Amino acid sequence: MAAVRIRIDLAYDGTDFHGWATQPGLRTVQGELQAALATALRLPETWVTVAGRTDTGVHARGQVIHLDVEDEVVIESAGRAKEPPLATLVRRLNGMLPADLRIHRAIEAPAGFDARFSAIWRRYAYRVADQPALVDPLRRHEVLPWQRPLDLSRMNAAATDLLGLHDFGSFCKARDGATTIREVQQLVWERDEAGVAVARVIADAFCHGMVRSLVGCLLEIGDGRKEVAWAEQILAEARRTSSVHAAAARGLTLEEVGYPPDEALAQRAEQTRGRRVLAE
Repeated sequence: MAAVRIRIDLAYDGTDFHGWATQPGLRTVQGELQAALATALRLPETWVTVAGRTDTGVHARGQVIHLDVEDEVVIESAGRAKEPPLATLVRRLNGMLPADLRIHRAIEAPAGFDARFSAIWRRYAYRVADQPALVDPLRRHEVLPWQRPLDLSRMNAAATDLLGLHDFGSFCKARDGATTIREVQQLVWERDEAGVAVARVIADAFCHGMVRSLVGCLLEIGDGRKEVAWAEQILAEARRTSSVHAAAARGLTLEEVGYPPDEALAQRAEQTRGRRVLAE
């Protein structure tokens, strides 16, 4: 039987999930999704590859996964439905999944596509309400209330020192054998139409806890507790320090994952699998 790789785009409210990755006895996004896929496809079990794992409490509007399955399984699972088999799969999954996890689309992935390794960037947003009038109870799961006013000009000045290819070990939780070299392509703070402070963070990839640590560092600069130069000083240490406090998970959302043109997907995946080093 011929195998097909399916790309699935999804979104979730991370509040009641213990992060992305499956964990025994805990409710996770991957666990819920794989169970629903197994039921919809009439398989004993399924396994998916994700573009980027999210921590407990972190949300996603533009998460991407891929799933390898035999073509006949997809067709047979659709039964007598008149719509295309992958459209049937989306409809059935959304009928099974809880309200805090939604499937946006499922398509046959182009040749060479890998949800994780083919990605060229991930875009996150972090939202902060730094005035009492901005704290909206209806957005309490996605916007962090902050007790001190933030000076976004100071935060953006500090953020410029964090752009580019660096060892971000100071802002990551160490994992054995994993590199902490990343390229931050954009890190900027702006206010939305309501006045909420929003960080837009784009990098080729992120190591564990990196975005929340970057935000935590910049929040201390923005409310005046640290000087603008502090961010660059922390970066230069290239190892985790207790002086940097990660911002709370609830303000963070994975907004989008970017991929190259179809003809470059396989090459990008091969390149990403290589271990990164900084030039001397």
